[in-house]
Amino acid sequence: MTNPKLVIVEDDPILREMLQEYFESQSFEVVTISDGASACEQILSIQPDIVLLDLMLPEVDGLTICRQVRSKFNGKILILTASDDDFDHVAALETGADDFISKPVRQRVLLARVRMLLRRAPESSISSEVSSRNELVFGKLSLNRTTKGCRHAGHDVSIAESEFELLWLLASSPEQVLSRNFLTQELRGVDYDGIDRFIDNKIVILRKKLNDITVPPKKIITVRGKGYLFVPERW
Repeated sequence: MTNPKLVIVEDDPILREMLQEYFESQSFEVVTISDGASACEQILSIQPDIVLLDLMLPEVDGLTICRQVRSKFNGKILILTASDDDFDHVAALETGADDFISKPVRQRVLLARVRMLLRRAPESSISSEVSSRNELVFGKLSLNRTTKGCRHAGHDVSIAESEFELLWLLASSPEQVLSRNFLTQELRGVDYDGIDRFIDNKIVILRKKLNDITVPPKKIITVRGKGYLFVPERW
């Protein structure tokens, strides 16, 4: 098995070197990029398994890079951000990022996130028997785990892989409250710290895409202090 390829786009030389040394010690093939100007071209040329992409970069920012490469790049994108603003986090996810992590970066947490994303790589071939057990239908909503496809009200819904995985988890346990800790562990491989808004921001995006925009929402319900609940009969 070949070592996974990692591209680090980070303008802070100390952090960039630290991350390079750490991931090389974990058997990654690492390429570093120090600014945003050449990042798109290099990412598309290298086609790494995963990109660590700083949000704030000189010349071209991380959101722009993510948006420009996403349609031509099948690997994972993990945003590094010094911002605690939910708006920035949601913007990163909506432009095609698979996950984000806040600075200062803890190496072991970052490694766990990277490995979790790599484990979510698309499956290769799958038998028709298995495929038939990988579909969920609730009213006007249908999900296909083999293709990561989502249809709602007769239309294909453009949905990121991490959004699909979250929706699949919720829909696989209808009428059950799933805690943020459970969802965070399943999607990111780490425990929920009580602060991280990744799951909440993903829910906001899913509700918008699936027209669950009433106040309060009726299809994916927030259960205060406990988590989220998928209501099957309202689709």
